[in-house]
Amino acid sequence: MATQYEISGTTAKGITRSVERGVSEGMLAPGAALPPVRRLAEELGVSPGTVATAYKELRRRGIVVTLGRGGTVVAEAPSVASRRPPKVPEGLRDLAGGHPDPALLPALAPPSRLSPGVRPHRSAPRLPRLEDAVRDWMGADGVPVEHVTFAHGTLDFVARVLSAELRPGDAVAMEDPGYHHLLDLVAALGLRAVPVAVDDKGMRPEELRSALRAGVRAVVLSPRAQNPYGGALSAARRDALAEALREAPEVLVLENDHASDVSDAPLRSLSGAGVARWAHVRTVSKFLGTDLRWAAAACDPVTLARHDGRLLLTSGWVSHLLQETVHGLLTDSGTSALVARARVQYALRRTALAEALAGHGVPAHGASGMNLWVPVRDESAVVNGLRSRGWWVAAGARFRLASEPGVRISTAALQPAEAPRLASDFAAVLGESEATYGG
Repeated sequence: MATQYEISGTTAKGITRSVERGVSEGMLAPGAALPPVRRLAEELGVSPGTVATAYKELRRRGIVVTLGRGGTVVAEAPSVASRRPPKVPEGLRDLAGGHPDPALLPALAPPSRLSPGVRPHRSAPRLPRLEDAVRDWMGADGVPVEHVTFAHGTLDFVARVLSAELRPGDAVAMEDPGYHHLLDLVAALGLRAVPVAVDDKGMRPEELRSALRAGVRAVVLSPRAQNPYGGALSAARRDALAEALREAPEVLVLENDHASDVSDAPLRSLSGAGVARWAHVRTVSKFLGTDLRWAAAACDPVTLARHDGRLLLTSGWVSHLLQETVHGLLTDSGTSALVARARVQYALRRTALAEALAGHGVPAHGASGMNLWVPVRDESAVVNGLRSRGWWVAAGARFRLASEPGVRISTAALQPAEAPRLASDFAAVLGESEATYGG
């Protein structure tokens, strides 16, 4: 056993709880090996079947994985210990968080015209005027808007839909590298992530076809501002992906347009490209405020019914106070002007760093959005090297399934004047660590 943590328990549930506690408290780290079934059974004085049942439950819940002859190990992203970024050390310039620039967000003020009282939330969960605003918002980008619904953020929507559509053990095609919270969510639901490589134009069609042949039941992707790689679907790429998906009409496509209004790339959505099962979901946290835990989704009618059925049985509805706040901001001309300014600024900041890095011979990916993905040979060496120079960037490990190493630099708050110094420091760190590309 590769750790000093001692697993305890005399029942399958007790053993499961013990392993879960060790993982959640950090005493069983990702990749840590669990004892073989028979050895742990002897140590605990229980039958091998009891340990095998515990390990099966841990696998189902995404806490451990079995590697054949490699035995059973703690998952790289166990569902009880999400791949949360480390705390930013004091005094460093934070370029790891991926948050919008507070200076480019509107002031939030809750609506005053709604008073406490009983309203028919379950029978009328969505404010009609916000539904109309959402239809105008998404419809302007070519998304079919006959069926729309709301959720408590994108992750909330995706979790509810996947749990209604799939069963533990089912496979989901995921972008690689991809958004770490979505990767963790899939594991937490007991689903199996199948990596699909991305490039500057989004998911690669040939990789998606391979995933479809492998039997995935859902596909999760971003049409633009892909996090962390920055890809944006071209019209040709969208059509190629749609062609592959039309051959698998039972597969559900979840499209996460998380940056929407502050992405400088046009939307090329799969929702209107003849895909049978689909949902296009948008949040407003990147351009209206991170505390606005609200998302809107347009879906095919089956997906909408399954989502709303689960919503009715759980939280029931999204706060009408929150809906009023979002509606006020979405329809405010001053806020629209600020969002337009933010879109321009984020593109300038991202481009400034990409060009500065290129000037030092350092290639980076970031066709849209608020991040750059920089391939490196040794993530830890680069992160620590930049830390010594006052920069804090994100190691790529928590974004990756099978893709090559890299680091993510969030450029949302990086002023163009800062880009030359960061690029110079980055090139110096690469030289010091000998993490040159291909060498």
